[in-house]
Amino acid sequence: MHYFSKFILFTVFRWRIVGVFPKNIKKYIVIGAPHTSWLDFPLGILLRSITKTNIHFVGKKALFKYPQGIFFRWAGGFPVDRSRSNNTVEALADKFKQEDQFILGISPEGTRKKAEKWKTGFYYIAKLAEIPIVKVAFDFKHKQIIIDTAFYPTDNTEQDLSNLKSFYKGIQGRHAELS
Repeated sequence: MHYFSKFILFTVFRWRIVGVFPKNIKKYIVIGAPHTSWLDFPLGILLRSITKTNIHFVGKKALFKYPQGIFFRWAGGFPVDRSRSNNTVEALADKFKQEDQFILGISPEGTRKKAEKWKTGFYYIAKLAEIPIVKVAFDFKHKQIIIDTAFYPTDNTEQDLSNLKSFYKGIQGRHAELS
């Protein structure tokens, strides 16, 4: 699967990967943005395969119904019921604390539509679990996936979120008007 993924991303799609995931950190959150198209998911799966990084993800409950749910679970996903408040942040922070190694990918926008502001659950999961955040950008304009270094949240939430968002300035998603 690794070589097939490399062939698809590099030869067929003609994309490249800039940066690497941290090898010495066993637990972290990957935030992928801008999330403007369904194509972001296959790019993420290819990235996961090429880098041999076991990234899990959460998705809306509807994605995990039979038969497509089989694929999404196989790909490392698990469902979240967004219609109810069920302490997802705390549950995911606990998951990090229970595992020796766990990497979770999340879209900070929470949707493919134009998002004026990010959802902050990923940030609070990282704070509660005391883990870093790794930024990943899907840059359709330059056909590259950019992986940044680990960012450790501080006690200044506003400044941290501003720093995280600044990484994505100038990055163009598949649908530029939604970026």
